[in-house]
Amino acid sequence: MTHLFLINPAAGKRDCTAALSAQINELCTARGLDYRIRVSKQPGDITVFTREAAQSGEETRVYACGGDGTLNEAVCGAAGAEHIALTHYPCGSGNDFIKNFEHPEAFRKLKNLLDASEATLDLIQVGDRYSLSICSMGLDARIGTEIAKYKRLPLVNGTGAYTLSILANLIRGIHRHYVVEVGGQRIDDRFSMICVCNGRFYGGGYEPVPEARPDDGRLEVLLVNRVTRLQVPGIIGKYKAGKWAEFPNLFRHYAANRVVIHCDREEVINLDGEAASGTDVEICLSEKKLRFFYPACTQLAEPKKD
Repeated sequence: MTHLFLINPAAGKRDCTAALSAQINELCTARGLDYRIRVSKQPGDITVFTREAAQSGEETRVYACGGDGTLNEAVCGAAGAEHIALTHYPCGSGNDFIKNFEHPEAFRKLKNLLDASEATLDLIQVGDRYSLSICSMGLDARIGTEIAKYKRLPLVNGTGAYTLSILANLIRGIHRHYVVEVGGQRIDDRFSMICVCNGRFYGGGYEPVPEARPDDGRLEVLLVNRVTRLQVPGIIGKYKAGKWAEFPNLFRHYAANRVVIHCDREEVINLDGEAASGTDVEICLSEKKLRFFYPACTQLAEPKKD
């Protein structure tokens, strides 16, 4: 078995390539492992590297070393691959997907990932793109895909970058017209956000649907009706904490495996912080699965239920 470490030097606030490579060399050499290190030079490289490993047919463990965007790139290369198991070594600002585990801090020790357990996880699919955690459209997508430009500001963490992006996008307009097909219904209305959850966390710690779990064979869909700027301050904290049920006039929740969204114009689609776009968008539970390995000292946390 080969251990393939994919490093994104653009993740987080500083380039950790040298320090991380030294750590990988020391640990893998001591264990006599067959390993390789590849460093991305541009967006999309991580997907290419992962897909090349999948096409080799060799049993490979892939370590996505970066943030959630790096993990997403690797997911897009590993989706449905029988010989590839993937994990996340967090070097980014948000590192949200690993918060689905009971002890996310365990992922920060590379030796823990070398002593791993494995699970089969679901994926969200949009065209030929995939999302392991959350896919969204509307205000939320515009906010999510602009977070990166705020993360490198001094003293700004993942949550702070998300908050700054919220404030900037509130100025540009909140709700738009969509026709949404979900749960056997066709809803023609104005919505502020549409959030489809396979996992629980994104945006540096936002947890809109605490019931979501990435291995239960279903997606959690949250439609956010039109919200005014005056309503946003009172709503955003509840949304972050997953308290949507307290506002039945503003939120609609569905458990579904497919959502179709018709837009009046080209709209941004957020897939774990990576951007796509479209006017007629189908978001569904993919037939492809993902082999995901994680520290043996932790496991997927049970979803919160009221």
